[in-house]
Amino acid sequence: MKIILNLLVVAVLTGCVAGPREQAYQTPEADPSSTRCLALAMYWEARGEGQEGMEAVGSVVLNRVEDERFPDDPCSVVYQGGETPPCQFSWWCDGKSDRPVHEGLWQTSLALSTNLLHERSADPTHGALFFHNTSISKPWKRTRTARIGNHIFYR
Repeated sequence: MKIILNLLVVAVLTGCVAGPREQAYQTPEADPSSTRCLALAMYWEARGEGQEGMEAVGSVVLNRVEDERFPDDPCSVVYQGGETPPCQFSWWCDGKSDRPVHEGLWQTSLALSTNLLHERSADPTHGALFFHNTSISKPWKRTRTARIGNHIFYR
């Protein structure tokens, strides 16, 4: 029994076993502001695309956060370029209100955003950093990674 206790103490001291501080750590991306920014992007870009489409848009934002060519937090990614074109997300710089109008879809966006920021699932876009609606007739000159609903995703 004494050997097992000694091994456990060594494991904790060397970092092989998570201590209480590590369990309480919350990622900076999980703050309320980031949750709201990500949810707004998911809502305005894909509210009619269901959960999969909304998660895909959320994945693009988070892929950008992880890419050194883009800002390092969800709000900075979403609002990159300012409120006048050219901006990164058309809903942000279209001059219209950004207040969600469909309460149920907004609640879905918030829940999905919270989930993505706390525990990121498999990326349905396969690492995409860009997307557009299928209504755009001329495809972009980028590597296409997926089509989800009415959006085409690219790296």
